[in-house]
This record gives sequence, C-alpha cells and structure tokens, in this order.
Amino acid sequence: MPISTGYVARETASNLWRNRLMAVAAILTVGISLSLVGTALLLRQSVNHALVALGDNVDMQIFMKASAPPGDTNAVSTTLKQTAQVKRCSYLDHQQSYEHARALFAQHPEIVAVLTPKTTPPVFQCTLVHPKETAVVANIFKHQPGVYEVTYPAQSIRSLTTLSSVLQIVLFVLAVLLLLSAVVLILMAIRMAIFARRREIAVMRLVGATAWFIRLPFMMEGLVQGLVGAIVAGGIILLGDLGIRALLHRFAEFQLANVPNHDLIVNEILVVLIGVLIGVAGSAVAVRRFLRT
Repeated sequence: MPISTGYVARETASNLWRNRLMAVAAILTVGISLSLVGTALLLRQSVNHALVALGDNVDMQIFMKASAPPGDTNAVSTTLKQTAQVKRCSYLDHQQSYEHARALFAQHPEIVAVLTPKTTPPVFQCTLVHPKETAVVANIFKHQPGVYEVTYPAQSIRSLTTLSSVLQIVLFVLAVLLLLSAVVLILMAIRMAIFARRREIAVMRLVGATAWFIRLPFMMEGLVQGLVGAIVAGGIILLGDLGIRALLHRFAEFQLANVPNHDLIVNEILVVLIGVLIGVAGSAVAVRRFLRT
C-alpha cells in the first residue's frame, strides 16, 4: 500500500490534536531540557573566549630585583623567548617601571613619594598563549637568579574556570534528566494515540496495510514534538544569551566574552538535531513496543 505525504500529514496532525495536552507537555519538556543543553554549551564557549581574551592582556609579570645584574636579566629574557607558552613580552627598565608605577599609584601620593627610578624594580610584562598555563610558566621563573617576584591573576582565572565547570555539570545533569523525561512523555503520548486508534489500526491490518503505513504517522508525531521543542529551546537560548550578557554587564566584576555568531548558529543547529533525535527515539520505542505488526 503506497504511503501518501498528505495522509501522513493529516494523521500526524490528528494524533497531535487528540493528545494535545500530552503533546504540549512533551514539547515544553524538550524545550526546557534542550535550552539547558544549549546554555551549557554557550557557557563553555563564552568562558573559553573569555580566557582567550585575557590572553590579549598582561597576565604575568616577572619583577626583577632592583639590584639584579644585567646577566640575570638577559638570562630571564632568553628563557622567555624559548618558552613556548609565552606569546609575547615587553620589558620595562628602571625608569620605565618607575613611570609606570607613578601612573598606577597616582591616587596614592604617599607611595609615589618613596619611589625612585633606582629602587623601582624592572619588570617583564608577558602575555601567554593560554592563561590557564600561567601557573606552570610562573613556576619556571620564580627561582631564577635575579627574580624578585612573579605575579599573575591566578584567582580570577581559577574562579572563572571553576564557576564554569560547576555550572556546566549542573546544567548537563538537569538536561539529561529532563531529556529522559521528554522521551517518556513522547512515548506515552504516542501510546495514547495508538490506543485511541486501535480499532482503525486493526481494520488497516485486515485490508493489507504495511507496517510502515501504520507506523509512519506515529513516528512523525514524535519527530514533530521533538522539532517544535527544539525550536522553543532555540528561542529560549537566544533570549537567555541576551539576558545573561545584560546581567553580567550590569552586575559582574568581569564580563564573559561574547560568543561569536557562528558558534551560536552551530549550537542552535545542534539543539535542533538533538530535539529531532529525541522525538524519533521516543516514537520509535513506542511503535516498537505498543504497535506490533
């Protein structure tokens, strides 16, 4: 028996309408769970871009001793050039370091008053390829001759990565639980549709309808629920992205880097694919279990 596109569309719409409350519940569950998945992915990408953005700033400073001989300074400079993790460095001699300190502590004249070019230590201001490697690189120079101190924004980097990891784990766990709930809801909605049409299905079997002729509308029902839920999730992700950026800009001490548009598009496509997969999986289990032909 040939399968008509119009027939499949009509039967799918009829099944969705008959079980509209269950279908709406399944769509909302899929939407919420996939929005959590998308948010977790965006958060990870945003943090990664933020760490890369930190790399464009000075994220490690090597202060030499004020009395360090030129040989020690040259040795540190050579080691920096040979260290693969170091992206670039600039060197401030006594006078340049003194001028920089005066500008930095302009609001604290009592500090500036005790500084002199001779006592102000020279400093290497370095940018790394990736800020996560700052602690490793800092350990290389801490005990080199002539080095007074190595400083870097360790707490900011640690807080940012820790916060991101915790939020991603929480979001993914919630998303997995809700996705499982969505599969069950889709399965139950299709089971109810099969039960409501059990007499029609029996008649179709008697007149020689094929297994796919009977099953396809029910599988399309699950696919539609997953797809619509994914579209809902896409809208939630877009609104959430705008809201999070606004809140961070208003209240946070640091602002996460904006996720590029192409990454956002990739995330939206991934969410849609997961939604379709969830819908097809739920419907496939339902027709296999409750519609044996």
